Parts: sequence; structure tokens; C-alpha cells
Amino acid sequence: MAGVPKHFKHRRMSILHRSIVIFDMTQNLPEKGAALQRDKKTYAVAPHIPGGVIDPQGLRKIADVAEKHQAKALKLTSGGRIAIMGIAPEDLDKVWKDLGMRPGGFTGPRIRYVKICPGATFCKRGQRDSLGLGLKLDEKYQGVQMPFKLKMGVSGCSNSCSEPALKDIGLIGTTHGWKVLVGGCAGARPRIAQTLWENLSDGEALALVDKLILYIKALGQKKRLGDIIEEMGFGSFKKDLAKFSP
Repeated sequence: MAGVPKHFKHRRMSILHRSIVIFDMTQNLPEKGAALQRDKKTYAVAPHIPGGVIDPQGLRKIADVAEKHQAKALKLTSGGRIAIMGIAPEDLDKVWKDLGMRPGGFTGPRIRYVKICPGATFCKRGQRDSLGLGLKLDEKYQGVQMPFKLKMGVSGCSNSCSEPALKDIGLIGTTHGWKVLVGGCAGARPRIAQTLWENLSDGEALALVDKLILYIKALGQKKRLGDIIEEMGFGSFKKDLAKFSP
């Protein structure tokens, strides 16, 4: 660009860069934890809130960051997160820096979330410490890459407030231990999960979930667990899982 003033070249490149960003806004940005919104101009981000439990300071920070970057709304999600809606693409990195929190990881083939009820920690009906067990699963598995999306739910009693029967892997606390369910989902083809095992201790339930995750990874099928079970048959699935050795 001979003969063109240096400051103009920089301005032109800046304009060109912004044009490319806007033109390329056609999909989610998993690496930034951002989901493209209906307007095709802004994104939503959802910081990770383990178990959906947050203290007043953390809640205040999310509100302050949303206000600073002129978010259009805050949305409480079914996965126990708070989505900040309507963020401009050039503000995404600034939002995460100001939040100081990691993304909720709600897009792509991964473990989307572990939905957890208050359980025996807070709820008078809780039979088991769903919050304690669920947070262990969250710490280990939230955002982990999988062949296809996978969701978990942990409830401290049979009221099932975290909807474990509608999750790929669900746990329900009873007076005798944990009941583990598999193959549930909501969506266009809702399916109620089936009971895989009952009366498990905390350690046994965690070990069974570990085995399930490794088994699903080994299968490598790009479909929900319920679809896999339906194709195999529940009896065959149980036998195959039992003999599976990571």
C-alpha cells in the first residue's frame, strides 16, 4: 500500500478485522464458552456454578459484570447456571476476565452439567447428601469431552427435584443408599431412565459412574446413552457393562 499514510493503513486493517469478526458470526464459540443468540449479533455466556450454589458475593459479581458490559438479560438455566445474554463478540474475553470464573461448557460433545438438588445439606426431605456427591462428580466430570453430549442429575430423595430420570446418568438417594439410573433424556424424544443398580454407598455409586463414563467413551457412539441402550437392549447393555474392564 505504497503512498498510503501509516495511520490510515492501521485504521483500514482494524475495520477489515471487525468486518471479518461480524461476518464469521454464524456459530457458537465453544473455546470462549459462548453461544450465538437469535439476533446473530450477540452471544450468551454462562459461568460455571457448581451445583447451582453460589454465595452473595459471587452473585453480585455476575450482576456487576453483566451491567458493565451492557448485557440484555440474565437467565437462570435448567442446569443451575446464570447465563449472561446479549454480549457483543468483542467483549467476550473482557467478560471472562472480569468474572474470573470458568465457562459452564454448555456446547459440544461433552458432559454438559451435573444438576444437583440441595439434598440432606439443606432440604428437610433429603435422604442422602446429594450436594456432596454431586459436587464430587461436577469437579471430576463437568466439561469433559465425550463422543456425544451427556447430562447428569443427582437427587437426595425420590422427589427427584434435579430430574435424574431425565438424564443420561441419574442418581436418587434413598434410606438404603443410592439408586443409579441410565438412559434418560428430555428434548424432542423424551425418555425415562431405567434403574441400573440400587442400594449403593457413596463410594460404590461414584465407582459405577466412573465405569459408565469410561464405557461410554470406549463405545465412541455419537448418540445419547438412551439410544445406545435401546439399540442394544437393556439386558445386553447391563451384561456388556458388567464385563467391561477399563
